[in-house]
Amino acid sequence: MGKKIDDFIAAYTRLIIRLRWLVIPAVILLGMALGSGGRFLEFDTDYRVYFGPDNPQLQAWDQIEGTYTKNDNILFAIEPKGEQKSGKGFSRDTLIAVEKLTEAGWQLPYSIRVDSVTNFQRTDADGDDLLVRDLVIDPANRTPAELADALRYAQNDPLIANNLLNSDASMVAVNVTFHLPGESNAETPAVVKAARELRDRILAEHPDINIYMTGAMMINVSFTEAAQQDIVTLVPIMYGLIIIVMIVLLRSLWATFATLIVIGLSAAAGMGFAGFAGIVLTPPSASAPTIILTLAVADSVHILVTQFQAMRRGNDKIAALIETMRLNAMPVFLTSVTTALGFLTINFTDSPPLKDLGNISAFGIMAAWFFSVTLLPALIAVLPLKAPKEDGRMHGLMDRFGKFLVRRQNPVLLISLAVTAVMVALVPMNEANDQFHEYFDPSFQFRTDTDYILEHMTGFYPLHFNLDTGETNGITDPAYLKKLEEFEEFWKSIDGVNYVYNFANIMKRLNKNMHGDDPAWYRIPDNRELAAQYLLLYEFSLPFGLDLNNQINIEKSGTRFTAIFPNISSKETRYYAELGENWLRENAPEIFSYATSPPVMFSYISERNIKAMFIGMPIALVGISLLLIFALGSVKMGLLSLVPNLVPLGLAFGVWALFDGQIIFTMAVVLGMTLGIVVDDTIHFMSKYLRARREMGQNAEDAVRHAMRTVGSAILVTSMILTAGFLVLGLSPFAPNGTMAQLTAIAIVMAVLADFFLLPTLLMKLDKQTAVHTIDSSVAVQTS
Repeated sequence: MGKKIDDFIAAYTRLIIRLRWLVIPAVILLGMALGSGGRFLEFDTDYRVYFGPDNPQLQAWDQIEGTYTKNDNILFAIEPKGEQKSGKGFSRDTLIAVEKLTEAGWQLPYSIRVDSVTNFQRTDADGDDLLVRDLVIDPANRTPAELADALRYAQNDPLIANNLLNSDASMVAVNVTFHLPGESNAETPAVVKAARELRDRILAEHPDINIYMTGAMMINVSFTEAAQQDIVTLVPIMYGLIIIVMIVLLRSLWATFATLIVIGLSAAAGMGFAGFAGIVLTPPSASAPTIILTLAVADSVHILVTQFQAMRRGNDKIAALIETMRLNAMPVFLTSVTTALGFLTINFTDSPPLKDLGNISAFGIMAAWFFSVTLLPALIAVLPLKAPKEDGRMHGLMDRFGKFLVRRQNPVLLISLAVTAVMVALVPMNEANDQFHEYFDPSFQFRTDTDYILEHMTGFYPLHFNLDTGETNGITDPAYLKKLEEFEEFWKSIDGVNYVYNFANIMKRLNKNMHGDDPAWYRIPDNRELAAQYLLLYEFSLPFGLDLNNQINIEKSGTRFTAIFPNISSKETRYYAELGENWLRENAPEIFSYATSPPVMFSYISERNIKAMFIGMPIALVGISLLLIFALGSVKMGLLSLVPNLVPLGLAFGVWALFDGQIIFTMAVVLGMTLGIVVDDTIHFMSKYLRARREMGQNAEDAVRHAMRTVGSAILVTSMILTAGFLVLGLSPFAPNGTMAQLTAIAIVMAVLADFFLLPTLLMKLDKQTAVHTIDSSVAVQTS
């Protein structure tokens, strides 16, 4: 069977060479046709896309947003300039700017509500009547006394303090809520563009203030801007790096040229596939071109390195090409399949953008294999390719290293196992932590604005509870309102809570108003019918757009309860969410609700992805094991080769625990994608090792030296390129992309160490049987 495969590969290569002038334009046109799908690509601007439809946290959040007004918002935080800012947030000049911003906020695309300190609906008693009016009317004509009265009211109202006004009144806010039709991905960018233009216009008219912007809409557009920035900056850097590395290591301009064509078509095919498949780009999936470029290089390097080795032995270019394809066709195919399989395991995650990344990359990897075994040999046959003079230093280094391994195999094996054990023991030190505003580095204005608002004004990490009585008009029941009040007191007793919204506060304020503004009556109404009348009177007095739909549901059976934290980790978010849920279970089980919000959703996504990958990983391992057993022609060799493939994952996460220890939701996929990548080096090393054992009749020690001498430099070159490529992606200012790439680069380095130290010493210890000198003993021999 091995002889037949060899003959088939040789015949196939001769056919490619004979039809090279037809193959080159045909394959390039095919690649361009696949790449043309890129014209259909769009960017998704909604953070909700990061969660699958079955995600329980997303379902809970959708339920809240379907019951109450959506939280798609932009918060403008206005702060006067100068060192002495305390109280100046309520100065006449600042409030004039706030009023302008409030009025203009209604004109922003898709805006449905604008809340600010100027239009907050203040309630006062007017005899037996309830007076409802804007907190600050026409600030330009208010007296200092009137402004001071308004400030006192704001500082004492729990719905304003630490929400629209900070503790020392140095900063005030205008919060604009939007309802997007969802008909186009251009809606969010259009809203943010208009909001930024509004900010710039207000700043031009009021140069004595600063305006900071945050909110869900700013998060969404920042995701899109991160994806676009990565494509514009990282892909050109990656191309430049590949050109430099290829020229330095291969020392051939024509080889570099051929490689660039192959990898360029591979990346284009991957993104074209995404376009034809209707995949909408997000920051993770937008990093696919960089990943494809990086991985596609490996196939070309292995083929070109072997081609140059054969030409240096005196073969002409065509004979060398036939031998090169005989040696590399099957390993290149196997490495491509195993790498693609690793990326396909990402489909087990709960995050659609990561699934898209896996699918696009898998397609691009297989496209790279196709171009490597069709276009690349045709280009080699056509181009005036000459073998550069052998780098004696690299050849000698690999030969000396092989001798060192043979001579010191016992201590090398023991040290390798000890280091592996220590690093794997560190893995549990890693902790899932997703603080989604920190996904963006300070080069994004959204990040710097949000950090400033968190430090000086209000929180950004809310917990929402949908507290439903199950009874129409049940929210006016004093017993229900008292439970809300108790729940509020529970949250206020917790250090770090920045702001608590509680519908009971409105009812207590109305009760006080209807009793002549006597502070003694700031309490829950005792009578349900009276409370219902207060609420009805208040709702009829509210202006259009400032109703209570963002706080109470249509049937008046439930209310939204919110506790906001300034900045908490994922672990803390989960802790506080469970703390609130437990309080409800014990004290108010009749209105129990799970906590939900975007921070809650992100706090669980890493754990869900890691658990999902522990399902996908065994499947990938089974598939890769079967492929290796078949390719290597031995169950023992196939299973043994898995050791250096699994060890790098443990080593990488151990190293990460030492230097960072924070795992965010994209890093879980490193388990799958890295497993596929690191198998490549093992396959190439094992194929050369078994060729020496079976075709050349060498013992294990000599076979290790042969493998190190013939393929060691190629493994080192491809690993350097892969590491450099992922380090380029690691420069991404978007943490989910950057940290995922950094961890992958670490895993690739660990894989090289495992294949250079652990695998050879294991082979020498466990493969002691007498070598058989034969040519047709294994599929692996003939196809390696």
